[in-house]
Amino acid sequence: MTYVVTEACIKCKYMDCVEVCPVDCFYEGENMLVIHPDECIDCGVCEPECPPEAILPDSDPAADDWLELNKQYSDAWPNINRKGEAPADADEYKDVEGKYAKYFSPEPGKGS
Repeated sequence: MTYVVTEACIKCKYMDCVEVCPVDCFYEGENMLVIHPDECIDCGVCEPECPPEAILPDSDPAADDWLELNKQYSDAWPNINRKGEAPADADEYKDVEGKYAKYFSPEPGKGS
């Protein structure tokens, strides 16, 4: 089992989860994070740290569509191992529905 980042992270990218990850399995895109499923040790410490509740175990049916996206982009985006600054308008997007279709960017973030 692994954890995955879902659509709720898009345009929020608070990064509190990155601070607690013991294996540095987060990767940064321009406007969201993903978890590398082969690196995640299923400890679960990241899940309660996520303000928009974007992190789910892959056993949750809501995570099904996100496992492949996390795998694909964790292979393409830079690793991030420390918390950066969340976007200034993150709170405005926290509860927005349908963010993937409207805002997802395949571009990489800065990493750390």
